[in-house]
Amino acid sequence: MASQLEQAQRVAKESPQQAVELYSSVLFADSTSSVSVAEREVALLSMAAIFERMQDAAALTRLINSSQNYLTAVSKAKSSKLIRTLVDRFNGIEGGLQPQIATCQGMVEWAKGENREYLRQALETRLASLYLDNRMYTEALALISLLLSELKKLDDKMQLVEVHLLESRVYMAIKNLPKSRAALTSARTAANSIYTPPPLQAHLDLQSGTLHAEEGDFKTAYSYFFETMEGLAAYVVPKSADDSAASASAAAAAAASTTDLASTGLPASFEQRQLQAFAYMLLCKIMIQQPDDITALLATGKTASKFRDHRAVAALQAVAKAQKQRSLADFERVLSEYRDELQNDELIRNHLTALYDTLLEQNLVRLIEPYSRVEITHIAKLIGLPIRVVESKLSQMILDKVFYGILDQGKGCLVIFPEPKHDSTYETALDTIKSLSNVVESLYAKAATL
Repeated sequence: MASQLEQAQRVAKESPQQAVELYSSVLFADSTSSVSVAEREVALLSMAAIFERMQDAAALTRLINSSQNYLTAVSKAKSSKLIRTLVDRFNGIEGGLQPQIATCQGMVEWAKGENREYLRQALETRLASLYLDNRMYTEALALISLLLSELKKLDDKMQLVEVHLLESRVYMAIKNLPKSRAALTSARTAANSIYTPPPLQAHLDLQSGTLHAEEGDFKTAYSYFFETMEGLAAYVVPKSADDSAASASAAAAAAASTTDLASTGLPASFEQRQLQAFAYMLLCKIMIQQPDDITALLATGKTASKFRDHRAVAALQAVAKAQKQRSLADFERVLSEYRDELQNDELIRNHLTALYDTLLEQNLVRLIEPYSRVEITHIAKLIGLPIRVVESKLSQMILDKVFYGILDQGKGCLVIFPEPKHDSTYETALDTIKSLSNVVESLYAKAATL
């Protein structure tokens, strides 16, 4: 059987189908054969890797379902780790989310039948994360509610932290920020009573920073993103050549934590998560109107400098440059050139949309400042945008009282009024009447005592 495994490994790249057949003969060999449990495990994981490379979600589903007899034969801890690893293989398959959800649901039922409560809870946590990825928020919250009631009775603090963290992400996805913050507070409370692995602590900080950014507190968000990036530095880059043993142990702990924390929706690579946190740091500097700090940020520290040439970082640098020059044309060009980097992340996309609106508003105010009456077509020509977009934005600015004026659509003009002077006579009269009322009441009270 060892020869079959070696042969399968040799032909895996050139003839994956032949390798699958060889691995199948090892995995599903009779119990009377000399195949060891370790060899079956190698065959199982190798077949899953091949199906992921072939982008064959259906074959991966069949493999997981057909390997249940083998999973029953191994220890519970080993089978739990194998099942989570197999389910995570769907992440590398395009369009594999729906098959992954169906497979995870099937494995939850299997775990219930085998009375494996810990595995069932881990799979249900992973399933809730998949529901979140698929925008099935109602199903995710219902499953999280059941998990929380069970975990609180068991007092499983580590799993409780992960589920509360997942709950916070779901509520943030539906823009219920108060409940998202409450869930995050519960996660931090549970985390304070146990040892929290650095990867999990990094995700708590990342979620805290994201919530503060959503609420507009970018300075606090920046500090949380910085903690996230620095907290993972030891897991990504060895400190020195003399620390090889420590680096190896850190890498092993990181690998174990990746498996355990897959249900929280963390990126599989710690370096990817570092990059995400660093991109959010740059976004915070842009949103608080400090684009000059980005250059200094990239020039200091090994952790930051290694991302200098990444496209996501280059995209945010270009946005900062356009913001500094107040150039709407440059901003649009950056959004077009780096569409994937700036549009795939929801937090970056939402805040850059708000920044675009602010920049558009600043440019329009600058253009209409010399006029008391101006044609909308002239403004649209100067700013280089369609008349419909300019007209819509101007009407919004009038309603928001950015300036005072009206749109004369019959003549296609914008009429700008001078800012009205505030007359405080009414407020002063109300204050005088209130003071007189207090005097009368005081005199009445004194008269009543005579």
